[in-house]
Amino acid sequence: MLPAVILLSGCGLDISSDEDNTSTQSSATAEPTVQIAGAAMKGVIQQGLVVANRLISDKDGYYVPQRQAAKPVLTADDGSYEWQLRGKAEGWALVELTADGGTRMICDVVPQCDQAGGDPVAFGQTMPLDSDFSLLGAGDLRMETVNLTPLTHLAVTLAERSAEGLSPTAISSAYTTVENWFGLPAGALRLTPPDLTNLDDMTGVAADAIQVAIANAAFLALVNDNAQWNSISDVLGDVTSQVSATGQISVMGDGTNVALADLVSAAALQSSELQAMVDSSVISQKLVVVEYRNVQRFKTIADVNEDNDTSVADSGDTTTDTTNDSSASTDQTAAGGGDTAADTSTETTTDNTEEHVAGTTEPDTTVDGSTGDTVADTGTTTGASEPPATETTPEETIPANTALLSWTAPLTRENGESLAMGEIAGFEVVYGTSAENLDQSLAIGDASVDELLVDELTGGTWYFAIRTLDTDGNRSRLSDVVYKQI
Repeated sequence: MLPAVILLSGCGLDISSDEDNTSTQSSATAEPTVQIAGAAMKGVIQQGLVVANRLISDKDGYYVPQRQAAKPVLTADDGSYEWQLRGKAEGWALVELTADGGTRMICDVVPQCDQAGGDPVAFGQTMPLDSDFSLLGAGDLRMETVNLTPLTHLAVTLAERSAEGLSPTAISSAYTTVENWFGLPAGALRLTPPDLTNLDDMTGVAADAIQVAIANAAFLALVNDNAQWNSISDVLGDVTSQVSATGQISVMGDGTNVALADLVSAAALQSSELQAMVDSSVISQKLVVVEYRNVQRFKTIADVNEDNDTSVADSGDTTTDTTNDSSASTDQTAAGGGDTAADTSTETTTDNTEEHVAGTTEPDTTVDGSTGDTVADTGTTTGASEPPATETTPEETIPANTALLSWTAPLTRENGESLAMGEIAGFEVVYGTSAENLDQSLAIGDASVDELLVDELTGGTWYFAIRTLDTDGNRSRLSDVVYKQI
C-alpha cells in the first residue's frame, strides 16, 4: 500500500481550513466561477469528502493541482457532488474523494459484500469505508462532469506517470488506455455509472454505462471469499501500485497481485448474477450484452497471454463488441434489421420479450445422444434456409455428468431478412432441471462457436435451449428445448 499512499498524498487534498466551503468559495463574489459536478460510484458512495483543484502547468509544462484551502463538500445519498471552482470555465481539474467515519457505500456485489472483522453486507445495503479509501477523477472544465470511480482512479494514476504530469493529453490518453484494458467503448469512463442496486427503475440506461458500473463492482467482488484482500481499499491499492510502478496491470496474475483477468471474470459473473436480480426484461437484455462483452474480453486476454506469453496489460486493443444498445425510448429493430412488435419504452414481461423483442431466427440445437441423450427436433418454423442441425459425435472422454450441445447459427431473421454472421454477437445457453424453469445460463461471446460442453451436472433430467444475440443487443426467441438424463 505504500506506493499508493505516496501517490495519493501528492494529489493536492488540503482540508486544513475550518472555513465553510461555501463562504470560502464565494468570498470574491465578483470573480467568475465554474461548477464541477459528478458522482462517486463504486457502489453509491454517500457522505464522501470531495475536493477539486485546477491543474496548472509550470514553466516547463508540467501539470500539477493548484491547491485550495477549502473544506470538502460531501456526496449526496445518490453519490452526486457539486463543487464551485473559482475562475473561468477553462482548463482541466483534478477531483479527489476520501472517506471518514461517516462515509458509507452501498454494496453493489451480488449476493453480498464481505468485510474483514464484520458480518457480510447484503446487496443494496450500506457499509462503511476505511480511511485509506480514495478515488480520483479528472476532466475538462468545459465539460463540467467529472465522475469518481475505481477506473477513473487508475486512469489518473496512469496519467501521473507521464513526463508532463497531469496534462490534458496525458489524462485523455490514460482514460482511453483503461477503457481498452476493460473492453469498454471509447468515452465510457465519462459516463455516469448507474446504481446497480436500482436498475429496474432505469430502463433507459445504456448497456455501456451498466458495463462501466459492473467493471467497478468487480473490484469489491474480489474481496469475497478471498483471504488475500480484506477490503476494496486493498484491491484498489494493489492495482494502483501496479499502475503507478509500471504503467500496467498483471494480465493473468502471479498469485500475489490482482490480475486484469480476475477483474474481467468477476465482472462477467456479476453480469450473470444481476440478471436473476432484476425484474425488467429490458435491463435483463442489456445485462446479457454486458456479460457477452466481458466473456469475450476475458477470452481475448487469455488468448493474448497464451500467444505472447505476456504478463502485463498494455494499452491493448480490444476485440470486444462495443456497439451501443438501442435507446430505451425508441423501438428496437429485430436482431439488427427486422421490425419488432415490442416498444422498449414500455416495460414488457419476460415472456413477451422473448417472443417479440428480438427477431433473430432461433438456432437449431442438438444435445449429444450417444449415451442415452434425447435429441429434440428444433428445426425452425420461420422459413430459415440453414441446413438442419447435425448430431455431434462426442469424444469418448466426455464425462457422464456432462452434456455436449451443438447448434447451427441462423442465417435469416424471423421476418425473412438475411442475417449475416457479422451481425451475431454470440449466444446464450439456458438450462435447468425443469423445462419451464431454465434458471441457469452460459454466455458465448463468439458467433463462430457452434458447440458447448456443460459440465458438473447432477443426477436427473436436464433441459437446454439457446438464443441468439445480435450486435444491437437484441435477443431471439429461445430454441426448442432438448434434454438429457444424467
